[in-house]
Amino acid sequence: MADPSSYRPATGSIPVEPGVYKFRDQHGRVIYVGKAKSLRSRLNSYFADLSALHPRTRQMVTSAAGVEWTIVTTEVEALQLEYNWIKEFDPRFNVRYRDDKSYPSLAVTLNEEYPRLQVMRGPKKPGVRYFGPYAHAWAIRETLDLLLRVFPARTCSAGVFKRAGQIGRPCLLGYIGKCSAPCVGRVSPEEHREIVDDFCDFMSGRTDAMIRRLEKQMAQASAELEFERAARLRDDLGALRRSMEKQAVVLTDGTDADVVAFASDDLAASVQVFHVRGGRVRGQRGWVVDKATEVTTGELVEQFVLQFYGQEDAAIPREILVPELPEDAHALTELLSSVRGSHVNLRVPQRGDKRSLMQTVERNAEQAFVQYKLRRASDLTARSQALSELQEALGMPDAPLRIECYDISHVQGTNVVASMVVFEDGLARKSEYRRFAMRSTGGDTDWIAEVIRRRFVRYLQERTIEAETERAEIEAAGGRARKFAYPPNLVVVDGGAPQVAAAQNALSELGITDVTLVGLAKRLEEVWVPGEDYPVILPRSSEALYLLQRVRDEAHRFAITFHRQKRSKAMVESELAEIPGLGPARRKALLSRFSSLKRIREASIDELSDVPGFGPDLAKRVVDALTSTEEAREPAVNMATGEVVS
Repeated sequence: MADPSSYRPATGSIPVEPGVYKFRDQHGRVIYVGKAKSLRSRLNSYFADLSALHPRTRQMVTSAAGVEWTIVTTEVEALQLEYNWIKEFDPRFNVRYRDDKSYPSLAVTLNEEYPRLQVMRGPKKPGVRYFGPYAHAWAIRETLDLLLRVFPARTCSAGVFKRAGQIGRPCLLGYIGKCSAPCVGRVSPEEHREIVDDFCDFMSGRTDAMIRRLEKQMAQASAELEFERAARLRDDLGALRRSMEKQAVVLTDGTDADVVAFASDDLAASVQVFHVRGGRVRGQRGWVVDKATEVTTGELVEQFVLQFYGQEDAAIPREILVPELPEDAHALTELLSSVRGSHVNLRVPQRGDKRSLMQTVERNAEQAFVQYKLRRASDLTARSQALSELQEALGMPDAPLRIECYDISHVQGTNVVASMVVFEDGLARKSEYRRFAMRSTGGDTDWIAEVIRRRFVRYLQERTIEAETERAEIEAAGGRARKFAYPPNLVVVDGGAPQVAAAQNALSELGITDVTLVGLAKRLEEVWVPGEDYPVILPRSSEALYLLQRVRDEAHRFAITFHRQKRSKAMVESELAEIPGLGPARRKALLSRFSSLKRIREASIDELSDVPGFGPDLAKRVVDALTSTEEAREPAVNMATGEVVS
């Protein structure tokens, strides 16, 4: 625990201008980022009497080993710089928003010749238009099933679409009228694009115009005695109205707005967002926030707006309704307006429909927070207990706040890989995971020694560089400690006494003496310590043993995943190497373009010809070779009996 007075800058040296500041720990890693209208006033508040500080703030200043700042000219610049640094450094003590689950969206792939409607999760892709997110995937699929009657756009994958075109028959949706079957040429690309555009207009909230147009077409068909067409349009209208009933009107003025509400205690907070488009709730999202320092609701609002709407693919509405305005709401509004390209209204609703909707969102946030605390209460207690038990059982001076675990994966000594997983405060920190392709030959003990040696050689090199440059090199690298420069408290290897001995020899060769090392043997879950004849036996009900098992299993999973990727790539290389005229450079270009053998098989001769170094003849040779190997791999089936013919 550091004494804040040891790194406190002289009061007169701190500028009074607005700016952004960073606290760093002893390893140079940024642990907190903040902004202030007056840097001198704000920073001096951190160096007051420790007993008067909030417990989380006290923990932050005692974990830090230095502070630095950057002066800016306007509050908008300070907001932008603060957001960029939080995004870049992921500081431990800043508010961090994490989805409590992955929310699905309805996506339209406008970047394809025949756009596809589909349910998607994960990061957004360029050229794809998204509607949502929604709370449940089944709700999207149910609505989409209704709308396909009116907007029969393509929903199939690229492989299904291509096969349907090759055999000249559409899929089931094409036969029942829920797809216009562009795969077999029933509609042109332009006609299919019009269907998709109408679908996007409807999902964007322009429902009244669509309803009026269909009503007009139905009346016209009836007047022209085309009763079958009129009946079909009537059914289409019914489908549209049923889909609209699922999205009740909550704002009668038909506005576009995001409504944000919080529920919190001293340690954490829950935030809920309702996305209202055209007066209807089109989506809902929720986050859980770790309050590493004392923050007000206004500060939570500011951090949420910066992190959520600062993303490149974020859709900023005309109005954002919040429970409390932050201190510099004007600067925040100016920043949002510049990103959106038109004015954004950030305000607290006082009365009417918007106030009622805010209360509904607040109730949702409270319910989500209650559920979060019920789920996490035992987990938080268990993590603290596990770390304390490990510290006591292994005789460590401090609790193992950072644990690294290593595992080896191979098949009979081929495609040997190693994994390194990191747990901080008992939770996986996946951004710190690393993979290694083994260079040496031998057995598990040799590979364990190699991966430990490579990891800690890098640690020593980067620590030396940082010590020599004192800070200049860190700042040149963006201000973060390098990926191997942060040491673990505890190293776990998957294995027993031989693996532990090999790892200990590697550490001893490098002069590493301040890292605790253990091995976890699978057979009896024994914990092996270097130099001991007998293992440490942790009780089966021990939280410490459960944590070690989770760390070991995660390292095993990560190693197997990497091994399978390497083995799959080797198999692809082997199969492509058998094709005449396909040398290493062309194989690399082919895999770079299509990334997998499956996609190469699905590619046409024209698509393969576009690959550098390829021509029509070589492309046809590749198609013929892969087609023949695929047919040879597929078993023949007796159609009468259904038996596989060998």
